[in-house]
Amino acid sequence: MELRYGINPQQQPADATPVRPGRWPVRVVRGSPSYINMLDALNGWQLVYEASRVLNRPAAASFKHVSPAGAAVAGAVDDVTAELHGVQQHDVGPLTSAYLRARDADPKSSYGDFAAVSHPVDAELAASLARVVCDGVIAPGYAPGTVGTLAKKKNGRFLVMEADPAFVPPERETREVFGLRLAQQRDEVPLAATLLENVVCGALPTTAAEDLLLGLVVLRHTQSNSVCYLRDGMTLGIGAGQQSRVDCTRLAGAKADTWWLRRHPAVRALAFRPDIRRQDRINWQIRSVEGDLTPDESTRLSRALSQPREALTGSSRAEWTARLKGVAFVSDGALPFRDNVDHAQRHGVRYIAEPGGSIRSAEVEDACREHRITLVRTGLRLFHH
Repeated sequence: MELRYGINPQQQPADATPVRPGRWPVRVVRGSPSYINMLDALNGWQLVYEASRVLNRPAAASFKHVSPAGAAVAGAVDDVTAELHGVQQHDVGPLTSAYLRARDADPKSSYGDFAAVSHPVDAELAASLARVVCDGVIAPGYAPGTVGTLAKKKNGRFLVMEADPAFVPPERETREVFGLRLAQQRDEVPLAATLLENVVCGALPTTAAEDLLLGLVVLRHTQSNSVCYLRDGMTLGIGAGQQSRVDCTRLAGAKADTWWLRRHPAVRALAFRPDIRRQDRINWQIRSVEGDLTPDESTRLSRALSQPREALTGSSRAEWTARLKGVAFVSDGALPFRDNVDHAQRHGVRYIAEPGGSIRSAEVEDACREHRITLVRTGLRLFHH
């Protein structure tokens, strides 16, 4: 398959070839994928396919640059997400709910995402995808008429790909880097509830266990180092590709706080002019939440509003963030220091899953007991590079 270009436009020609001649895991229904499109599609499909099988619900992911900006399984769409996407909160179908919840985890990063869903795209999801800035979608099928709906996006350049759920990848994976061919056994360890049986301290309710399982699936397909915060079957913040694990924890924690603060009455009360586009509204909501507007930004935000905004003070921020509870936290590698736990608990974390095996694992356990956090040791590292 000829690709539009490689990782960068100057890297041409570029192509994709099946490892087993004639056996393709995906097919292009419409559009012309680039190298990165293909990576996002293949990683995204593996994530949602595995998440759906593990949790027995439709799953969706919003991918950017080979890591998910958000991922979720089907569930309740809250009024903030429903209002943002112009849908009726209680009338959203399972597959659409999964994608809207995945995209709402980090809607700033999801701008221009690649969507992945575990079930065939229906008319409702196609209509939702048509209303957001998205570069493509991969799914195991498409209901009649949905490809036509999606084909109108991006002046006909929207990428539509179909995955083969029956495809079985080779047991060995290879890649070429600077003249070397590297090979390894594919990571096929099942992600199941048995991985959560080693509860070191605290209690693990079923809903928290499901969130931890979803987190394990998400991190299996996220660039390492990586951690994620989850609640109610959706990610609230993902930290990917950082050299320091605690930096991942702080980055993802800030995203979780932003997700929660977008639900603060002062943020919801921002009265934008009718001509302000959805993504601009999202970006202004996030900037107002972050609280470090430059003078120029303050002026431009005021011009985007039809009435003055209520300032989100430090005390009101602290009071609101303290309400975020019951959050699950998953790390793809062992927590090397207790600082990860200390930072995680500031963002409502009550359940942690990590491989264990660090020379400071006892300190990590002590921190969890101190903060009354349930600690689960999986014994499984999930690095992805």
